[in-house]
Amino acid sequence: MSLKKRSVKEANTRGKTVLVRVDLNVPTRDGAISDDSRIRAALPTLILLKESGARILVCSHFGRPDGHVVEELRLTAVRNRLSELLGVPVMDAGGPNGDQPTRVVSTLAPGEFALLENLRFDPGEEANSVEFSRHLGSLADIFVNDAFGAAHRAHASTVGVAKYLPSYAGLLMQRELEMLGNTLEDSTGATIAIVGGAKVADKIQVLRHLSEKVDTILVGGGMVAAFFAAQGKSGGSAVVTEQDITAARGLLESGEANVIVPADVVTATEFDRNSSPTVCESTNVPSDGLILDIGPRCSTEYARIIGIADTIIWNGPMGVFEWPEFAKGSFAVARAVAANKTAISVIGGGSTAELVGSLGLSDQITHVSTGGGASLEFLEGKVLPGVDALDDATE
Repeated sequence: MSLKKRSVKEANTRGKTVLVRVDLNVPTRDGAISDDSRIRAALPTLILLKESGARILVCSHFGRPDGHVVEELRLTAVRNRLSELLGVPVMDAGGPNGDQPTRVVSTLAPGEFALLENLRFDPGEEANSVEFSRHLGSLADIFVNDAFGAAHRAHASTVGVAKYLPSYAGLLMQRELEMLGNTLEDSTGATIAIVGGAKVADKIQVLRHLSEKVDTILVGGGMVAAFFAAQGKSGGSAVVTEQDITAARGLLESGEANVIVPADVVTATEFDRNSSPTVCESTNVPSDGLILDIGPRCSTEYARIIGIADTIIWNGPMGVFEWPEFAKGSFAVARAVAANKTAISVIGGGSTAELVGSLGLSDQITHVSTGGGASLEFLEGKVLPGVDALDDATE
């Protein structure tokens, strides 16, 4: 998969109709948008297209309607918020199938916007059907994909439509590819990866891929138990499979990267936010102890290593950061990453991005990925269908 894709900045869009796939799948609470950051992330590409004189048809999925019209999953609130942020009306294009989108698009003047209804109301979206892909292609002259968060899905709006229109990467998509891809490929100094998560099996491909690209891996999260077991220590009461232990042992012995395992951890006898925390040395984890965070000595050591790194990739919290007694390790790592002002730092989306955002540190990180599953698969070295489908840049 080439990471060098044609940029929307190279496209001649004046007077053309541009179909822009963005990720407007925002979280809501009681029917109101609780976080509009994904909408804001789409603005630079949309404003660029407006200023270039394009007619802009925006499209996105929202929730999981499973190919049916679900009233509470309509994009009305999203369209209203997008209108507010753009400062201009965004028309309701209807659809996403049928004749209404064609009629609405025909009324657009250069610089005007319309938004298709939830793409997943049509079963052809997630099935990547030829019929729905052709329908989307018939609505525009050019396709721009700016939805990195959906790039790991081979759907009609991410892959299928690219067969019928000249295809370009949006500004956000470009930024994601440059930061997640080039940061690993082009680093010339001390490169570290911080990897957390519940199980080794969930992150083993990430760990293997990163072990070939970085100098040091700092391990955290629930999967620490498997690494302890691989070293002949107690992993506490966590259920650790032989597959996890074998995978952890293989990484420790591979010699590819220096894999550092916590010197101490925080345990509890029950998986409960009100459980009493106990700090244990790595050599003395009780058999009834669940590892729920890295310990204070480990936090200090990880912060020291992070402080002298030139490049930092982070995916996965160090513990159960939603619970105050088991958040200290994750918070210490987040603050250390933010404090290293000379390093290039990249946060790989999902719960790690949520953690950094909760501390108000996002603007002190070089790049916080908008893709949860997409960034994880990218860090595993997988081909992302939505990226692969775009036209390659000409050298």
